Amino acid sequence: MSKLTIIKPKKVFSLDDLREVWQYKELLYFFTWRDLKVRYKQTSIGIMWAVFQPFVTMVIFSIFFGVLLKVPSNGVPYPIFVYTGLIFWQFFSAALTETSNVLITNQAIVTKVYFPRLILPFSSVMTKFVDFAISAVILVGMMFYYGYMPSLPGILVFPLLLIITFMASVGGGLILAAINVKYRDVRYILPFFIQILLFVTPVIYPASIAEKYSWVLALNPMTGVIQNARAALLGTTPINWLLVFISFTVCAIILAIGIVNFKKSERYFADTI
Repeated sequence: MSKLTIIKPKKVFSLDDLREVWQYKELLYFFTWRDLKVRYKQTSIGIMWAVFQPFVTMVIFSIFFGVLLKVPSNGVPYPIFVYTGLIFWQFFSAALTETSNVLITNQAIVTKVYFPRLILPFSSVMTKFVDFAISAVILVGMMFYYGYMPSLPGILVFPLLLIITFMASVGGGLILAAINVKYRDVRYILPFFIQILLFVTPVIYPASIAEKYSWVLALNPMTGVIQNARAALLGTTPINWLLVFISFTVCAIILAIGIVNFKKSERYFADTI
């Protein structure tokens, strides 16, 4: 008589979940590579679209905000000022959007095959990280062109800023992905929310322009990331380690809440989706 094995997701997150994700690391690589291939399949310039979007956005912002509106840029050329903020912002916004929809777009796999569901949001963010790395090449070229060289503390803080952005994207994405399974309004609300959030994040202007209300901007964890990315790479201001710590702490909390909420909702995904 054959033995029936029933696989059920646990209600709470534990270290076993991380071990299981590691055991399925080949599947994580496969999902990441699949998403990259699908996105750029049958395109004429392929993965260079990852450069085209932030570069063209930088040019448009430089004309309207840098030339016409004379938005201050902490004493550095406005194109490199805004591009430094844009690549981090687009990494965050694209990863958040992709992660929030990852269960819906992979509905056929989620309902038929067992694997750690956490792999899907991780693969979505990894795909956007590849785009970030490619668009960062343009930033390196702009730094050489304008004559900027990052300091040693700047080089050391840069990976930490990427980790903070990763945590913000995954944590927020996990929360929205679990909600999106039941309520499909998320896909309509999120683009509008991201557009609004762009203007309360110092992407196209320095945080100092808010003066006494700058503490309000500091509540947004991406403020610390973008402001300190400019400080690290361009020397616009000294690196604000307190702001880095606040952003890291807030994003760590968001990630923890996202994982716990995702695990609690996981058992209903296949039935509800």
